[in-house]
Amino acid sequence: MTAARARLLHGAVAALCWLSLAVDVVVLPLTPPERPASLLARYVELFSYFTILSVLLVGVVSTLLALDPARDGRLLRVLRLDSLVCIAVTGVVYHLLLRATHEVEGAHVLTNLLDHTVIPVLALLVWLLVGPRPRTDARTALLAVVLPLLWVAWTFARGAVVGSYPYPFLDVTEIGAAATAVNTAGVAVGFLLLAAVVTALERVLPPAPARGRDLHRDDDVAAPAGALR
Repeated sequence: MTAARARLLHGAVAALCWLSLAVDVVVLPLTPPERPASLLARYVELFSYFTILSVLLVGVVSTLLALDPARDGRLLRVLRLDSLVCIAVTGVVYHLLLRATHEVEGAHVLTNLLDHTVIPVLALLVWLLVGPRPRTDARTALLAVVLPLLWVAWTFARGAVVGSYPYPFLDVTEIGAAATAVNTAGVAVGFLLLAAVVTALERVLPPAPARGRDLHRDDDVAAPAGALR
């Protein structure tokens, strides 16, 4: 897989992420709120959704990889794993728990499709096709848990103040603390299992790209015979 193709695939995922986020940001002030709230509070609420944060994370990581498909580093490895697992959790949880009760209309039909179906599928597919991998180990997987835990802490701290929670299965005021704790634990276990699956797959799947040097030239440009790289 050449640099041009890898950049194209990562760039396509990034473009879809930024498109979806841009629509949400632009449409929000034009949508009547369900309850009185300042515009700032509504934007804070928007970016408190796990779905939005997952799409943002995929967008950032995919943009970095589109600029340099061979980019590496401990932080990027953690963020890459987070982006894959978080967007996978987003898709799975939505289709298993939320789809039947989640009604959307207008521009949100597009963003809902992108966020919960198209981007999760494409992000995982691009990882399978162009990686980069291997990039994941036990330490990376453990560090990747930090970001979701911070989101959980923020969700309950914010909820305690404003009395609003982003998802029904986390709404303490509606289902109680015990049920919320069980649901949170279930999502956490699912996150860890998916992180373990990605880590295990990276050990058996072929490295992508197969040769690091191929990422720094296109197929159309042949290296001089005998040239040292």
